[in-house]
Amino acid sequence: MRVTGTGNTRVPTPTADGTSTAAPARTRGIETGPFPASRRPVVAAERAGRRRAAMHSLVELDVTTARELIAAADRPVSFTAFVAASVARTAAAHPQTHAHRDWRGRLVRHRHVDVTTMVEVATGQGLFALPHVLRDADVRDVHDLTSELREAKADPAATATGGLLERFGASATRVPGLLPLMYTLLSRSPRVRQLTGTVAVTAVGMFGADGGFGIAPPTVMPLQVVVGGPAERPRVTDGRIGPRTVLDLTVTFDHNVIDGAPAARFMADLRRCVESAEVLCAAG
Repeated sequence: MRVTGTGNTRVPTPTADGTSTAAPARTRGIETGPFPASRRPVVAAERAGRRRAAMHSLVELDVTTARELIAAADRPVSFTAFVAASVARTAAAHPQTHAHRDWRGRLVRHRHVDVTTMVEVATGQGLFALPHVLRDADVRDVHDLTSELREAKADPAATATGGLLERFGASATRVPGLLPLMYTLLSRSPRVRQLTGTVAVTAVGMFGADGGFGIAPPTVMPLQVVVGGPAERPRVTDGRIGPRTVLDLTVTFDHNVIDGAPAARFMADLRRCVESAEVLCAAG
C-alpha cells in the first residue's frame, strides 16, 4: 500500500460559545493499494446480472406475529432463517419464479429450493459476505436452518463455499476471464445451478436499527430477495390503528422467465406466509 501525503493542516473546531479552536494537526492524503480479491467475484456477479430483465417489487410485511414467536421460542431462531424458509416454501409452490434457461434456451424448473444467503465473515482483507447455500430450505425446519447459519459464521472454512474460497479464492480471481466464465456457467448450466442455489436472500437490514428498502444490482439468480430492517409503524389491524413491526422487502424477478401476474400471485402467497409466521408455527 502506498501513502501519499499533501501536507499538515489544522482543522477549526467549533466551541460552545460559537468561537473556534484549532484541532491538533493531521496529515491529509490518500492511500493506494491493490483492489481486494474478495470484491472481484462481486463485480463479476453484477456484470453477469445485467443480462437479466429485472422486475422489482417493494413490499411492506407485518412481522409482529413472527417477532413475538421468535422471542418466545425455546430454541434460537434466526430472523434471516425465518425469511429464507418463508421465501423457499413460497417459491416451491411457484416454481416458475426460480426457473432459468439452459444452453439450448429451454426453460429449466427445479423441484427443490436451495437458498443462497450471505454470512459476514472476517478475512485478511476485511469483512466479506460469504455466499452459503441452504439446501432444501423449502422442507427444512427453521431451527435447523438457524443452526446451519450459525455454524457457517463460526467456521466459514467448514462450508463448501468457504473451503473453496480458502483454497482457490485468491488465485482464481487473478485468472483472466475465469470469473465471467463461472457466472456464465451459473446462469445457463443446470448442473452448476444445482450446486450454487436457485434463490438468493440477502439480509441487509440486520446491520441497521430501522427499516428501509435495499435494491441490489441484479445477479444471475432468477429470484432475489433483499431484506431490510424491521421497524415500528402504525398499521390498521381489525379496523384499529396501532403500532406493528413492519419489514421492508425488495423482491426481484427475471422478466425473461416470468410475467407480472404470476409474480403478483407469488407475492400474495409470500405475504400470507410471512405475516402468518407459517414456518414458525409448523416448527412448533
